[in-house]
Amino acid sequence: MSTVRNPLTGWAERELVPATPAELAGMAAELRVRADGWRRADRKEVLTAFAAALASDDDLLAALVADTGRVGESSLERRLAAGLVGRWAREASALLAPRAPAASSVPGIVVGGDMVPYDLVGVISPWNFPLLMALIDAAPALAAGCSVLVKPSEVAPRFIEPLMRLVPPELPLSLVEGDGETGAALVGMVDAVVFTGSVETGRRVAEAAARAFVPAFLELGGKDPAIVLAGADLDRATSAILWGGTANAGQSCQSIERVYVERGVHDAFLDLLASKAARVGLTCEGGPIGPIVRPGHGRVIAAQLADATAKGAIVHTGGQIERHGGGRWCRPTVLSQVTHEMRVMTEETFGPLLPVMAVAGAEEAVALANDSVYGLSAAVFAASEQDAMEVAARLRVGAVSVNDASLTALVHEGEKDSFGLSGLGRSRMGAASIRRFLRRRAFLVNRSPAADPWWHPLEKE
Repeated sequence: MSTVRNPLTGWAERELVPATPAELAGMAAELRVRADGWRRADRKEVLTAFAAALASDDDLLAALVADTGRVGESSLERRLAAGLVGRWAREASALLAPRAPAASSVPGIVVGGDMVPYDLVGVISPWNFPLLMALIDAAPALAAGCSVLVKPSEVAPRFIEPLMRLVPPELPLSLVEGDGETGAALVGMVDAVVFTGSVETGRRVAEAAARAFVPAFLELGGKDPAIVLAGADLDRATSAILWGGTANAGQSCQSIERVYVERGVHDAFLDLLASKAARVGLTCEGGPIGPIVRPGHGRVIAAQLADATAKGAIVHTGGQIERHGGGRWCRPTVLSQVTHEMRVMTEETFGPLLPVMAVAGAEEAVALANDSVYGLSAAVFAASEQDAMEVAARLRVGAVSVNDASLTALVHEGEKDSFGLSGLGRSRMGAASIRRFLRRRAFLVNRSPAADPWWHPLEKE
């Protein structure tokens, strides 16, 4: 049986208590029964009340801190989660308005339609932002009129109990504690599944969904590049990239994980970035960088660092996994003299490493940025917005932050699709997010005055 560990101490605090297959099936069946009544309810009112409860509950915040070992990001996470639930409460009705009948290409035939929500949506969410990642898909599905069953990561399950206490009785939302087996069983019980996590597990979810003949929406890994060109504001660029690469200790899919800097400004950029990074401390010292949350992941980061330094990379700050109070930590680590022969430039790190590579100019930067199996997001800094936009338009990623970094963590209105192995299915951002959970139904009405129109030829002989 899996254990739930404290990321600050490394100690096992309790055993995970996964739902049994019978319990999971019972929860799914109950939620299905509730779906019809939920569609007739005042969803805006219920979701608005839920958002207000999320925004102010201290028990929920304490559980998030216990799950992740961080404070600042957990407070921001709670605020963002409450905001997104409130946004869907406000915007759903306009997005779900039925299509007005319109003339078709065939005279006398008009086409209208409506949208039919899935009865039950399953969400398998990750540990890095437990609350936000559970609700970023559940909220639009609920607003669409679906019931939702969420299986959060077994690494961070403490928030489930305080969150369920906040769920209004009318809201058909349940969260279930469980492990990989629980998630696998969930796929066969729902009408659509959303998964956020690794490429490896995402493939298994997609295969299981295909066997169950249900759609799967996958948000997977990333290796986000940042490009800094001559003429960019280096103070702004270094601060943004430092935040984008080390917030949540780099444990975010949209973290900046590689930086390409035009040679003429490379040294100045590197010196400034390293100077700023060296001043960012760990939370156990009163700083903002939290612990490595997932057990064993410190070995992944350490292996990438060892590979890079063995191949000639220079460490300017950080550079090792530290142990404090039993937990594992990594300081913001700035590297130079890196190449694409190093794992740190090609494999997802999920840690606060910022490898910086000098390039001749925009052409080389774009080529290297696109040299990846991933294509989640990116960042571009240039002398002007127009220059940055010209580069952004050439990047094979779903979203580009211009003159900033990792903005998709804060701004959820920008509709985007993932490239490469970073995901599959329609955007979880923007209006497309809610439409993932609806099937379109067309009404084709014959308003022709003719009793026997021309397309009924069988009796005309």
